[in-house]
Amino acid sequence: MTDSTPHWYDDEAGPMVRLYAMTAGRARPGSAAFDLMAVVHADSLPGPDGEGSALSPEQYAIHALCAERPRPVAEVASDSGLPLGVVRVLLSDLLAEGLIHVNRPVPPAQLPDAHILREVIDGLRAL
Repeated sequence: MTDSTPHWYDDEAGPMVRLYAMTAGRARPGSAAFDLMAVVHADSLPGPDGEGSALSPEQYAIHALCAERPRPVAEVASDSGLPLGVVRVLLSDLLAEGLIHVNRPVPPAQLPDAHILREVIDGLRAL
């Protein structure tokens, strides 16, 4: 018995899931908090040992990565093997459900002036 349906994926790779299926067709996250260097911290999953949560397998994997230790968004995308845009949408869902929190980096305009830092270092050395 032969199958006349062409294969669009490698048999060893397993079934393919389109990226838009993971994000319910969304291409943009619901929050602007996910720049590449924003650090994601995972909170505990609801219920005993996380049971009863309605996370997709991808969301659960991302949550598990961030539960090991806080990670920047770029590292979450790299370690999960998912594209950055998909990771941002999934992180946005986790944030909306209160399962993660995000620390955004300080904008460069709010950082102290390099000249002032140099003077502080010189003053400390003089002690």
